[in-house]
Amino acid sequence: MGVRKRERAEQMKEARRNMAFAKLNNCPTSPRKMRLVADLIRGEKVDKALNILRFSQKEAAGRLEKLLLSAIANWQAKNEEADVESADLFVKEIRVDSASMLKRLRTAPQGRAHRIRKRSNHVTLVLGANDNSQS
Repeated sequence: MGVRKRERAEQMKEARRNMAFAKLNNCPTSPRKMRLVADLIRGEKVDKALNILRFSQKEAAGRLEKLLLSAIANWQAKNEEADVESADLFVKEIRVDSASMLKRLRTAPQGRAHRIRKRSNHVTLVLGANDNSQS
């Protein structure tokens, strides 16, 4: 039993070697606006995703471009002997979750108040490398 568990752990470790993570926490953009840009690059190759983000007009694209570059750097730190161009990296997973909200009050007519919710989000980006390039 212990041998199988160790072999499985080695397989998991090797699978994680072909992946890289990057997280962006408490980004002051609403999750809905960030998801619009995140959906554009999900599943794309890294160079194509960078081009999409670079030429997008949305503010969230700049933040995601920086996050993608960070994930590429994390992958390079893990795989120092490998080359980024030959690795065939792609955006395996990108998740946008809502973070804490800043709640404010705006005055309204007749002594009332309207609540303003300033939303923020957490973005998790996972890069994957195709296995056929590592052989």
